[in-house]
Amino acid sequence: VQLQAFGGGLVQAGGSLRLSCAASGRTFSSYAVGWFRQAPEKEREFVAGIGFSGGRLYYADSVKGRFTISRVNAWNTVYLQMNSLKPEDTAVYYCAADQTGSQDPQIYHYWGQGTQVTVSS
Repeated sequence: VQLQAFGGGLVQAGGSLRLSCAASGRTFSSYAVGWFRQAPEKEREFVAGIGFSGGRLYYADSVKGRFTISRVNAWNTVYLQMNSLKPEDTAVYYCAADQTGSQDPQIYHYWGQGTQVTVSS
């Protein structure tokens, strides 16, 4: 599976962005997908995850109620809708896929390139 993340940008605090993770491969619907982020000089951290069918959703406490993960398997795409953005959300965001979902980035075998999200105060 090859992944490509896009949709990042510069936004003011309180604003919204929608990230997309586009996948190649006919078996994408059998993979769980996670979004992770990494700020400068910080470790990569889990943001949100979704099961292969879209029925299982899980979020980091820091983004609950503000971010929504979803997927359209027919389009081989996973989305991360980010609302009420805060300066502390500034990071490079990555999507990753694996047949077993987890909040642990080491579990994931496939990663997309990052997309920068910058939230100004």
